[in-house]
Amino acid sequence: MAKFIIHRILSLIPTLLGVSVLVFFMIHLIPGDPAEMMLGERASEQSIKSLRQQLGLDQPLYVQYGRFVSRLLQGDLGRGLRTNEKISVEIAERLPATFELSLMAIFIATVIGMLAGITSATRQYSIFDYFSMVLSLAGVSMPIFWLGLVLMIIFSLNLGWLPLSGRLGYDIELEVITNFYVLDSIITYNWAAFKDALWHLILPAFTLSTIPMATISRITRSSMLEVLRQDYIRTAKAKGLSLLMVHYKHALRNALIPIITVIGLQFGILMGGAILTETIFAWPGIGLWILNGVYARDFNAVQGGTMLVASMFLTINMVVDIFYAWANPRIKVM
Repeated sequence: MAKFIIHRILSLIPTLLGVSVLVFFMIHLIPGDPAEMMLGERASEQSIKSLRQQLGLDQPLYVQYGRFVSRLLQGDLGRGLRTNEKISVEIAERLPATFELSLMAIFIATVIGMLAGITSATRQYSIFDYFSMVLSLAGVSMPIFWLGLVLMIIFSLNLGWLPLSGRLGYDIELEVITNFYVLDSIITYNWAAFKDALWHLILPAFTLSTIPMATISRITRSSMLEVLRQDYIRTAKAKGLSLLMVHYKHALRNALIPIITVIGLQFGILMGGAILTETIFAWPGIGLWILNGVYARDFNAVQGGTMLVASMFLTINMVVDIFYAWANPRIKVM
């Protein structure tokens, strides 16, 4: 097992190196000059040239890439071209918002997806089974930006039940300690802020949860159906155990390994794939920050943010692989 863990950790190095190459050179393919974006269209050629030299943008790409990798190895993501603030500081301010949103989204996806999958498996070929699978297919196929806009129109503009955007209402005061608004409101016993923060989470979190919800539902159904066909399940039924006991104590426990694996992978995807949701709902997280960096040609912000997201995704995948190998002795771990 120790050998497997070391192998998985070492395998992250070439993957992250490949990601750094792709991120660096693809961001430099974006049209536009960061120096000109910073100084404005009316800036003189001499001013733009001077700023390019100051930022090191006049050097060959391989020199800039070498400097970028050198900073990464030292744990330095550089400074934002727009704000001149350390990238690590800007990320620390925005990462909690993305983590909070992703955590709420995976919670919604897990609860609804598993319940739908279990019910579909135990009532195979019923109306609910067909309806659930159609909804799962729709959830995977439906564009997030379209769903987000539809939910905003229905629940915010027409019904007025939920907030339109942001993390907290303008009339709510909250002492920020960790930048996790729900946690901060609990720590400070600010229950008005706690309610408002949860209220602001519902629409974006549900929008973000639709694709993992559909995936978890289908995997749960498939895994449960495989377990329900096993001989020991028929034996448990023959002993007179209740269906509730058979389904949730015996079948679900043995079907959980692939489900937990998928949940972990989906959470990693959510952490890096919340850009559309954060943009639609003006959620001040990493995704929106990276997108604004692309618009401003802020190479350092985009490179640093993308590397962080890639690192988180690969780390979560590694943890899931290790857990899967530990939980399932049938897997040969090397």
